[in-house]
Amino acid sequence: MNAIYVQYMNKKKDNQDHFDVMREIQKQSKTSQRDLAQQLGFSLGKLNYCLKALQQKGLVKIKNFEKNPNKLNYIYVLTPKGLTEKTKLTLNFMKRKMEEYDELKKELEDRN
Repeated sequence: MNAIYVQYMNKKKDNQDHFDVMREIQKQSKTSQRDLAQQLGFSLGKLNYCLKALQQKGLVKIKNFEKNPNKLNYIYVLTPKGLTEKTKLTLNFMKRKMEEYDELKKELEDRN
């Protein structure tokens, strides 16, 4: 398989994963990584990788807070840049789905 194609597909998958993480963070910012991973169907390692990538890009801030004396939890917050990126990803997703819908509709019309 072409190396450029593999890179493209990996980037596309990362974008989807990052979008899913940002969407879940926007729904519920006070959560544990374990709960967030479970909500997304990710392993803890995969979620940690995504969160670090989003943080490095400046899309997510991660803050500690004490839930109880024995454990630390985190608050995950989308930055203004993160909100902008999530909006772009949402629009791209909607555009792809509309194109797929139009193609399927045309295909069905051509059959009749």
